[in-house]
Amino acid sequence: MVIDMKLDNIIENTAVKRIGVLTSGGDAPGMNAAIRGAVRAAECLGIDCIGIKHGYAGLLNGDFIQLTQKIVKGITGRGGTMLYTARSKEFMTEAGVKAAADICKHMGIEGLVVIGGDGTFRGALDLSKHGVKVVGIPCTIDNDIGCTSYSIGFDTACNTAVDAVDRLNDTMQSHERCSVVEVMGRKAGHLALDVGVATGATIILVPEVKYDFDKDVIERIRSARLSGRNNFCVIVAEGAESGYQVAERIIEETGIDTRFTMIGHIQRGGSPHVRDRVVGTSMGYNAVALLASGSSARIVAMRGDKYIDLHIEEALGLTKDFDYEMYNTFSALTFLDRDLMK
Repeated sequence: MVIDMKLDNIIENTAVKRIGVLTSGGDAPGMNAAIRGAVRAAECLGIDCIGIKHGYAGLLNGDFIQLTQKIVKGITGRGGTMLYTARSKEFMTEAGVKAAADICKHMGIEGLVVIGGDGTFRGALDLSKHGVKVVGIPCTIDNDIGCTSYSIGFDTACNTAVDAVDRLNDTMQSHERCSVVEVMGRKAGHLALDVGVATGATIILVPEVKYDFDKDVIERIRSARLSGRNNFCVIVAEGAESGYQVAERIIEETGIDTRFTMIGHIQRGGSPHVRDRVVGTSMGYNAVALLASGSSARIVAMRGDKYIDLHIEEALGLTKDFDYEMYNTFSALTFLDRDLMK
């Protein structure tokens, strides 16, 4: 359902008196904005807010910090997560989940705001079955969480990669080379697609679209070269193919001076861009409002420009659609090089 909550409506009857906030899984720009949004909302409601460092591992180890408006002041513009993040093998067991729930009860933590991806949400769902109220916030640079149209961190990661590719394109043009750039995204091509379109790439390789290397890579480069282009850019999603191997094959089959670059974890860091600050803040606010209203096992998500919430089990059953329309548009535009030969 679309979230439409005003704190004034629940301030007198909040369902929780103390909550915890944790970040889990891969870090992403905007996590700190979500933390701040949650803390500020909690203070407005008179809810005590505990920061849990190092994710579920920190919950099991009692790695807590009191979060106040003063502590979170100024963190919105910082990358990464002030609460750190880690993975926990112990929490993946039933005994570990029960131990974590017992710690929450012992510490008087009635609700948790968990910021992360699908793995984080599965852990939250397990905790909810042991009586802990939980609300999740989707946060990953891959933008591959099925329940939401947008995940915190994606815009900043795209802009970081675009800046890097733009710089590479400058030197590729100067030396008349081909640049093969591998971007992150795990098994999804959302990041590669947006970066490729934004930088005017010659070719984009993503795991969602099957391709014939000779036809869709080599022939496109040859076609572009015959039309007068002397430098090329190939964007490769890490889940599609090894960017290094793509570069090697281009050299072998065309003889073009080709350089490979893996942008890597640079995409995860840096000061969040506006969208990730705004969405992070809003999702943090909405997560606390849901807990205060008595909701549990929910995910704050986006549908277009609206914030919604849905049950974690429903959210985990959804898959993210690839933007084939944008991909087809990109493909059509790259074929314009052929028209120049006529």
